[in-house]
Amino acid sequence: MAKRVQPTWQAPLEKPRAQLRLYNSLTRQKEPFVPLSGNSVKWYSCGPTVYDASHMGHARSYISFDILRRVLMDYFGYDVLYVMNITDIDDKIIKRARQNHLVEEYLASGKSLANILEDYEKVLPTFKENLEKTTDPEKKQMFEGLLKKMASAVDALTDAIKTGDARKVEEERKKFLEVVRDPFSEWLDRIKGAKVTEKSIFGGLARHWEEAFHRDMEALNVRPPDVLTRVSEYVPQIVTYIEGIISRGFAYESNGSVYFDVGCFDEAPDHFYAKLVPEAFGDAKSLAEGEGDLSEDRVGEKRSPNDFALWKRSKSGEPSWESPWGQGRPGWHIECSAMASDVCGDSLDIHTGGVDLKFPHHDNELAQSEAFTGRPEWVKYFLHTGHLTIAGCKMSKSLKNFVTIEQALKKHSATQLRLAFLLHSWKDTLDYSDNTMEMAVQYEKFLSEFFLNVKDLTRIPNDDLASAQFDEWHQPESDLQAKLSSVREAVHEALCDNIDTRTVLDQLRNLVAQSNIYIRDNPRKLNRSLLRRIAQYITDLLHMFGAISGPRSGIGFPVSGGAAGTDKEEILMPYLKVLADFRSSVRDNARQVKATEILRLCDALRDELLPPLGVRLEDKEGAPTAVKLVDKDVLLKEREAKRAAEAEKARKKAEVAAAAAAKEAQKRINPRQMFLRETDKYSAFDKNGLPTHDASGKELSKGQQKKLAKVQQAQEKRYNSSENLPPELLGVAKNEQE
Repeated sequence: MAKRVQPTWQAPLEKPRAQLRLYNSLTRQKEPFVPLSGNSVKWYSCGPTVYDASHMGHARSYISFDILRRVLMDYFGYDVLYVMNITDIDDKIIKRARQNHLVEEYLASGKSLANILEDYEKVLPTFKENLEKTTDPEKKQMFEGLLKKMASAVDALTDAIKTGDARKVEEERKKFLEVVRDPFSEWLDRIKGAKVTEKSIFGGLARHWEEAFHRDMEALNVRPPDVLTRVSEYVPQIVTYIEGIISRGFAYESNGSVYFDVGCFDEAPDHFYAKLVPEAFGDAKSLAEGEGDLSEDRVGEKRSPNDFALWKRSKSGEPSWESPWGQGRPGWHIECSAMASDVCGDSLDIHTGGVDLKFPHHDNELAQSEAFTGRPEWVKYFLHTGHLTIAGCKMSKSLKNFVTIEQALKKHSATQLRLAFLLHSWKDTLDYSDNTMEMAVQYEKFLSEFFLNVKDLTRIPNDDLASAQFDEWHQPESDLQAKLSSVREAVHEALCDNIDTRTVLDQLRNLVAQSNIYIRDNPRKLNRSLLRRIAQYITDLLHMFGAISGPRSGIGFPVSGGAAGTDKEEILMPYLKVLADFRSSVRDNARQVKATEILRLCDALRDELLPPLGVRLEDKEGAPTAVKLVDKDVLLKEREAKRAAEAEKARKKAEVAAAAAAKEAQKRINPRQMFLRETDKYSAFDKNGLPTHDASGKELSKGQQKKLAKVQQAQEKRYNSSENLPPELLGVAKNEQE
């Protein structure tokens, strides 16, 4: 007999999966993502200019980049080095620090109210002059609005002074100073700004707002960068970098400042200026904004209006550092090139920033970096987040139209803000509005209820056998498993497609909806393992996106109040379950003996005592009471909403009852007497009770009497209706009508 051998094995056909593609601003299309060095990704992100509170525009960028970074690392497995800078030397910082210092100094000088009002008369012409010079329609509108507020504040203060009420005067004085603070600071800066020389004044402002920025990022669950660079700590490296650009012939010194020669660079082989926004080449307004608030008088130092500052000669009232060209400070654009190159080398895989930074900031970065390295591509993938609008309007700090992160977190949780971002594309405009946030709140509630239901329905008593965790598997389970598999694949494709989180969340919504149908249709035969796997999969994605903070633990959103490293639900649930079972037994017995007071106490435990502790009990007919741990603030809001709904229902019921009673009372008025009580309108009546003369004694016209007769006839029908009269009198009434 021949020796048996193994049959030939057929290898499965490999089905190609989607690969990650990112929208690259350098090509304005989605490109396959391929790192320059194996699995390592060098990523530089433009950080904030720290001169004021962080706002939702910052949140738009840094939450979005945090989501992208998490997905690249935790889903696709890339080894990311994430570098971010802090701009702590800048025209905005210098001007704001100087103005704040001068205003505080002015207020602390002990000037009388009369002196302050005299100075206000000096401030006003300067402010009006700036208003006249302003060409931007939105900024002009803001200035005009402020001018009206200033006038109102002065009037209110003047009226208070006339009353002689010291308390009222002080109250209006504070309001007045608050309204005129910015115009006063501009005026003081113009006349005294050059005398501010103490470097700590400028550094102190930057340190204060940098610290606030980091606190805001922590509150938003944004991962800190791997490397944080500050301009103030990199001045020597920046000087060396500028020297390198000069040595290559792409920059020149002029009057103690150094400028990048855009024309020379653009004409050089393998170089191209304004790669990101070529159509913006020569945009004077954008170029001027990129040069900074304190650079208006430097235009004559340039060979071309397109050239931009790498090093700025410091003037009076500005901090300065040593350089080969004299005392000065770095320009805005050069800082990023020098710091990113120092940490990451001559090239970057990814560079990120807000869309408003494309030109001139990022285009200038690209030009000066490629001039320094001599290479044509400093960045391979440029990713820009979309604009943020506030209820449909442009967000602008200069226009005072912005919401700080701190203010936003008072209205919504970090999870809700992140869900709002996840429900929109990271590269498109996002409108921060009540509608946007309501979508996020409802999505969170939808998922939260699913998680709570799954935890309640799949909870296995501790005294059960180990085998009790395994449930039967039938066609409904196969269908739900197939849904889970298809969603997993759809999520992968969405993440590969420019990290499309909106589609991911839509897929999760569909999966939860299918799971809810499964729970509804199979109340007695649920496969607990399958439900928990689905809930865990959704939880893991939300955790990866940063919508769930802290270490991975259990399923669903964490319940606040547990100590670090502890699972509050795991600790409390056994005790709560005993309490719920005991309450159910008491309710069942109380119903049998009709003990209404005991039933009321059981309801009070559910509705009044447990919600403030973060515990929700849900009584179900023919099934055990569901026990759910929920954030107590959520439960208290639910309770208040329920009470408000019940009160509104009672109010409407009372209105309906009152209207019905009024209608019934109206029916019972004898038609012959209905006008007799209206003596304020009529003075004489005929035998049927119809008015013949008005209150002044003037006879009513035939048209008026005819209208009143119709009203009386209508009342007579109501009065004699079957609803008003007993059956034995109905016939009599009809005969009288005839």
